[in-house]
Amino acid sequence: QVQLVESGGGLVQPGGSLRLSCQASGSIESIYVMAWYRQAPGKYRELVAQITSNGVPFVPSSLEGRFTISRDNVKNTVSLRMTRLKPDDTAVYMCSAPANNTWGQGTQVTVSS
Repeated sequence: QVQLVESGGGLVQPGGSLRLSCQASGSIESIYVMAWYRQAPGKYRELVAQITSNGVPFVPSSLEGRFTISRDNVKNTVSLRMTRLKPDDTAVYMCSAPANNTWGQGTQVTVSS
């Protein structure tokens, strides 16, 4: 199975933007759904966005319009563009191939002034 490594997290001010990247160690072309999840302290892990192998995205309504997911099946990457960030977006963000139970190590995103 492929390994996933996230990057791009950090500290950002409310209203700011951040782009997260997920690099797979092998081909993701045949993986139907790639996804980003997040988990904040004291909260359950929640879906942030997902995208199918043919490029159909899904973002929960609570995040729609602020978060955008994309994937590149040639570079074997999955990206998450986050805009108009809020303090409640603070969490560890994880890249995943959920059907394969494959997860990255996570990258911390902190939204604070």
